[in-house]
Amino acid sequence: MPTPAPPPRPVRVAIVGTGAVARVGHLPALLAIAAEQPLEIVAAVDRDATAAEAFRAEAGIGAAYTDLTAMLAERRPDLVVLCTPPRFHREQTVAALRAGAWVWCEKPPCPSLADFDAIEAAEDPECGGPYAAIVFQHRFGSGADHVGRLLSSGALGRPLVAHCQTTWYRDRAYYAVPWRGRWDSEGGGPAMGHGIHQMDLLLDLLGPWEEIRAMAGRLVHDVETEDVSTALVRFAGGTLATVVNSVLSPDEVSRIRIDCEHATVELTHLYGHRNADWRITPAPGTPPGRVARWRDFGADVPSSHEAQLRGLLADLRAGRRPRGSGADGRKSLELVTALYKAAFTGGSVRAGDIGPDDPYYHALHGDAPGWAPGPGGTPASSTDTMPATGTTTEITA
Repeated sequence: MPTPAPPPRPVRVAIVGTGAVARVGHLPALLAIAAEQPLEIVAAVDRDATAAEAFRAEAGIGAAYTDLTAMLAERRPDLVVLCTPPRFHREQTVAALRAGAWVWCEKPPCPSLADFDAIEAAEDPECGGPYAAIVFQHRFGSGADHVGRLLSSGALGRPLVAHCQTTWYRDRAYYAVPWRGRWDSEGGGPAMGHGIHQMDLLLDLLGPWEEIRAMAGRLVHDVETEDVSTALVRFAGGTLATVVNSVLSPDEVSRIRIDCEHATVELTHLYGHRNADWRITPAPGTPPGRVARWRDFGADVPSSHEAQLRGLLADLRAGRRPRGSGADGRKSLELVTALYKAAFTGGSVRAGDIGPDDPYYHALHGDAPGWAPGPGGTPASSTDTMPATGTTTEITA
């Protein structure tokens, strides 16, 4: 009688940054999956020792640290979940990759394309990883999967017109926190920190973009970054799209609408979506049976950290590149970067235009007059600076 195969070794996970997004998004997803498959949370890291220990005790995690380097050496995790400010993502991700750990990094991915490319260069695709993936949970779930299949198969006809809207509201108290509204710490305004989720989903559904024109403004808040932007985007397939990102909108909504030859697809939600948040409106004369198939989304799997994490863990075990990493993760940051360049220069930007000799490759403000932080900009506070591979904290959108 053949000897049964030994059970798979648990995936060892470390959480870096123990603030709200770790508690509300990542920890529940990890615990839900750990109840079904071999997974162990072996460490929590935060620059605040009290916060790290409280998180460890609450979640039943193996150990608490205030230093990332020490944790990587002592706990040797398979996966590092980064819930830290964007300006630390490059150094922390590279450190984890060099220690042999995969990385799942909260958005915004990092402050520049230069940072992203440095992260990708530290991956090891020849050995099946480690890889670094970005948290883009809105492109996961049954609704996005179903609509993606309808569009890619041509069932709805060619996508012609699209609208991508992230119109949220953030008051003056929100921007009273010292790191908010600054290029170096928040990584950008609503285009980068808020609208990137819907823009990423739009790209996932429609494919490559070709050209963008944009405007940006500071209409209310006294910040370095913008508080509103609008853009026109042409996709490779010919689709024309409008994009609006705002933190000035009391009636908050996240919305994507795609008008195809045979139907309109619309998603309306705020911070996450279910099957019921999608609507498909057929063109007149469409056979009812066809419409019924289009509207059959199957079992409801909400967009969530858990939905993305399940796929990431499967990829980790198989040693294959996960969604949201490499070129697939870079495309959303490239579009955001191009939006800023188009807005600040007044010209159009084409995909692939922004390379290492372009100032926008190194900083989203591109050293543009009136947008780049000057010598008199807001100084970093003593509690807002730390070694990127040392202690950590978290920034939420």
